[in-house]
Amino acid sequence: MTLRVFIDTCALYPPLLRSLMLATTEAGLVRPLWSTRVLDEWVIATARKAPDRLAEAETDRARLAAAYPEALCPADPALEAQLSLPDPADAHVLAAAAAADADLLVTLNLRDFPRMTLAGLGLEARHPDSLLWELWSAHPAAMERVLAAALPGLAPPDRRGPLKRARLSRLGKAQAA
Repeated sequence: MTLRVFIDTCALYPPLLRSLMLATTEAGLVRPLWSTRVLDEWVIATARKAPDRLAEAETDRARLAAAYPEALCPADPALEAQLSLPDPADAHVLAAAAAADADLLVTLNLRDFPRMTLAGLGLEARHPDSLLWELWSAHPAAMERVLAAALPGLAPPDRRGPLKRARLSRLGKAQAA
């Protein structure tokens, strides 16, 4: 069964993390889901952190939208208005994930998505490191191809540093084993 994974903006911004998430899609392990607003926030985050990469981010956004048209999920405005989260700006993420009937919400900001609120919507939030490590454990051959594609030319022990910098320390440790 392919996991339906709603990807929050923060899990798309770091290029390595985005490459890994998309490679898991190509490997048939996950089906990505996101909203127009998530993609827009990703471009804005890129512009803020690397203004010289804005045009590239806009091109990448268009590529993502074209390559994964089925990934686009609108938020449910009525649900969004009812949600109370630690960061109110995240209500659209949760409303879109629920409307898309996602299996998981992948985010680096777990504290912004309380378990009880998610459970009431039939959702679970997971850190990308946890998801990718779980996929590594369940599908080692497929994940080896994913990692080789995202980190070309690096042998498993040499992947640990880049993975750790991308906040994927558990997956990095698995590479060093």
